[in-house]
Amino acid sequence: NLRQTHGKLAFSKMQGSGDDYIFIENFDGSITCPESLCILMCDRHYGVGALGIVLIEHSDRADVKMRVFNSDGTEGEMGGNCIRCLGKYVRDHGIVTKDEITVETASGIRSLTLHMRNGLVGSATVDMGRAVLETAKIPCALKSDRVLDTPVEIDGETYRINCVNMGNPHCVVFVDRVDAVEIERIGPKFEHAPLFPERINAEFVRVVNPTTLRMRVWERGNGETMACGTGACAAVVAAVENGLCRRNEEITVKTHGGDLLVRYTDEGVTLSGRASLVYEGTVEY
Repeated sequence: NLRQTHGKLAFSKMQGSGDDYIFIENFDGSITCPESLCILMCDRHYGVGALGIVLIEHSDRADVKMRVFNSDGTEGEMGGNCIRCLGKYVRDHGIVTKDEITVETASGIRSLTLHMRNGLVGSATVDMGRAVLETAKIPCALKSDRVLDTPVEIDGETYRINCVNMGNPHCVVFVDRVDAVEIERIGPKFEHAPLFPERINAEFVRVVNPTTLRMRVWERGNGETMACGTGACAAVVAAVENGLCRRNEEITVKTHGGDLLVRYTDEGVTLSGRASLVYEGTVEY
């Protein structure tokens, strides 16, 4: 059953706030081992280079289905930056022809509002759903009902952590200076801490003022990234729950990759930001 020749695969590389992903149409289901394909394509020296790949597939429940794979080949549940790019892809390519769309993800159906500019999508607002704060649903091994401003020891140091699930699990730590965080050292310690049985995404956040946060993020399976949409949402939720920001106000989350706008209300969380095409191409595999 081995192939006699290499296959060729069309792709689009896109980015949202510096988070770059490779988007591939898989409506025919021809990609049967996305994990190994992801590792090959995401290598920045021998492949295209990206944080992950996104497969665009048919959905019986929504306008389109999104499957996300991290650069280490593991499958993710949700990505706030890549879902905006997916919205741009399917609208710009005529796969959908409306500005309000639904996307099936591993963590449920998400609704997007696409904002057009010169006939193409320039940015998008995502209804991220409700934030989950119940400890068991993060999941986190602590016994309390919620983990908010809770002291824990990780790698011999004490941190006050806040845990939020935004379709994937996050641990938010408020710090005085995000640039002073030794994220390459401490990030993996958070990701693989026994407290988090499914690993964790860790955000280190400074409250600049009641409507502005600055954030660095360590993503499970990817390491430090330029931004993280679900992480920005988790940071705002944690800030509001701790009385550092106000509910139902638009909060700017500043990352290395650019600004994200988050609003946390009683109904849920919305995320807004730009989505851009970097280039299109064909790869042999």
